[in-house]
Amino acid sequence: MTAIAQTIALPAPVPCTLAVGAFLKNTICVTKDDRAYLSVVHGDLGTPEAINAFDHSVTTILAELDATPTRVAHDLHPDFHSTRFAQALDLPHVPVQHHHAHAASIAAEHGINAPVLALALDGFGLGPGNQAWGGELLYCHGATYQRLGHLAPLRQPGGDRAAREPWRMAAAALHKLGRGAEITGRWPHIKPAGLLSSILDKGLNSPPTSSAGRLFDAACGLLDIHPLAEFEGQAPMALEALVTDPRILADGWVLAEGVLDFAPLLAHLADHPEPGTGADLFHGTLIAGLAHWAEQAAHQSQCRTIVLGGGCFFNKVLVTGLVTALDQRGLTALTAINVSPGDPGLSLGQAWIAARTEI
Repeated sequence: MTAIAQTIALPAPVPCTLAVGAFLKNTICVTKDDRAYLSVVHGDLGTPEAINAFDHSVTTILAELDATPTRVAHDLHPDFHSTRFAQALDLPHVPVQHHHAHAASIAAEHGINAPVLALALDGFGLGPGNQAWGGELLYCHGATYQRLGHLAPLRQPGGDRAAREPWRMAAAALHKLGRGAEITGRWPHIKPAGLLSSILDKGLNSPPTSSAGRLFDAACGLLDIHPLAEFEGQAPMALEALVTDPRILADGWVLAEGVLDFAPLLAHLADHPEPGTGADLFHGTLIAGLAHWAEQAAHQSQCRTIVLGGGCFFNKVLVTGLVTALDQRGLTALTAINVSPGDPGLSLGQAWIAARTEI
């Protein structure tokens, strides 16, 4: 039985490349001539079942295509099974930054072999200096990229735990706003809330992140939408479902030296915690701020094609609004068509970058 789930026509023939994908919702990709072959989704590479499925797909797809890779692409994160697998192969290995791969996946699916700007928005991807990235504005050209800007960092108290407890990101937002004293009273039923202001003061286990996913979580926590979620993404999905009429908060963001800061929007949500109104204001203001950011970058770079990649673009309100806003500014927005905008599509981007990398 084939492990190939999708075949994508590439803009040009490339060397045979194996790309081993992301940690979450993993897929692999193999390029041969002017085609890219994506595997089924294996799941998260923290379980034996997903790892076995991953290993099986590599063997099966290479045999089915009678393909001999000239290189292998992998994520920057050193602790993923996929990274260790790639580095154990007797092949040149090409590390590919997570958000660059998201951008390249969209470009490859659209047959773009020219420079693009990218808004790459998701929960987490490792940056080249071991930073937590997730809200990135990139200029991508061939196998290279330049980070033009990012969302203003927020502390992520508790590390990965904050992705399932949006109240933590809301607390980090209050702390950034100089309102850390409000944390305990806002969540009196959550035991760690009493300690969090002090923890944030000291920077203990609170790494900064530019993640758009964590920005969504901060808004959800301030609006009391699933402050303790059952799974990552539950609160942002509920926030999206509340949107009826996206509206823009005047002066809801600040853009300086490439850093886009929605602190004014978060301050407003903290003082006006009505969920439905907050959902409208958050989405409308986020869309307007992102479009303004991209428009500035397009003017400076003379590149008017914007690819939208990363798991945040499962949000239909965000996608629809941003495509419209960019179009109104004379920019061309490209979104995922058949390949996932999130981590299942990442291996395609890795392969497209690595295949054009000189080794």
